[in-house]
Amino acid sequence: MTIPDRANPQPLRAAAWMMGSIAAFTGMAIAARSIQSAHDTFEILGFRSLLGVGLVLLLATASGRTGRIATRRLPSHALRSVVHFTGQALWFWALTQIPLAQVFALEFTSPLWVILLAPLFLGERQTRSRLVAAGIGFCGILLVANPDFSRLELGVLAAALSAVFFASSVMLTKALTRGEDLFAILFWMCLLQSGLGLGLALWDGEIRWPTSASLPWLALIGLAGVGAHLCLTRALQLAPASFVGPIDFVRLPLIALIGVGFYDERLPWTLALGAGLILAANLLSIRAEALRAKETPAQN
Repeated sequence: MTIPDRANPQPLRAAAWMMGSIAAFTGMAIAARSIQSAHDTFEILGFRSLLGVGLVLLLATASGRTGRIATRRLPSHALRSVVHFTGQALWFWALTQIPLAQVFALEFTSPLWVILLAPLFLGERQTRSRLVAAGIGFCGILLVANPDFSRLELGVLAAALSAVFFASSVMLTKALTRGEDLFAILFWMCLLQSGLGLGLALWDGEIRWPTSASLPWLALIGLAGVGAHLCLTRALQLAPASFVGPIDFVRLPLIALIGVGFYDERLPWTLALGAGLILAANLLSIRAEALRAKETPAQN
């Protein structure tokens, strides 16, 4: 991670945008916990995405970019939305089952899954540093999950699987960004996921509509979902990923403190140590990629 130069305001602005992203993700987790008894996971995702459609259209109209929302790559948008929706459903459900810090720690394994899956799906070359980072990270996973092999803890499994689906979504998004506008990606994501969420919520023939008590929390989840994506994208436009990426790790100690302070959650040493290993693995990977990027021009 590089130190921001005060003479160059771009990294400082990127850090400010990342603080917005961290606040959005944290707010989304708290809101989901607050309405877990009022709505099931599919209802939350359906209403959240429906609110997101309106917000994306509002922002696209304000910036004059509604014309960039096209249908030429709709099958790719559909595949990406289904994968991302599955990851989100697992993540939201895990939030109601296990400690917040445990969910976030397992979510941060997503970059490690990208390391392992990218050679298969994107044709990227595997390297020793990436494999070392993945190995350290998965040692952290075992500590965070603290598995009891006599019984399967579904909340831990859901959080771990959500990271795999998020990693797959990252690769599909990377393919979509080659020629697709940000607002097109966000619009189709929200629209398709609202249909998926509400359709699955109606599967049992019953749906609980928002009430005066749950609507503000659902609105917060919708705003936070779109806001997190916009803040993160803007931060990456202003500074290198090697600077932006590690800032996101602030989410983990922050959510751990919130869990301890407001939900009386325990913070066992295995979780703290495992989270530290996962963060170290991500930092090692980021540093190795930054060094490789510097060396590449010299080799050409």
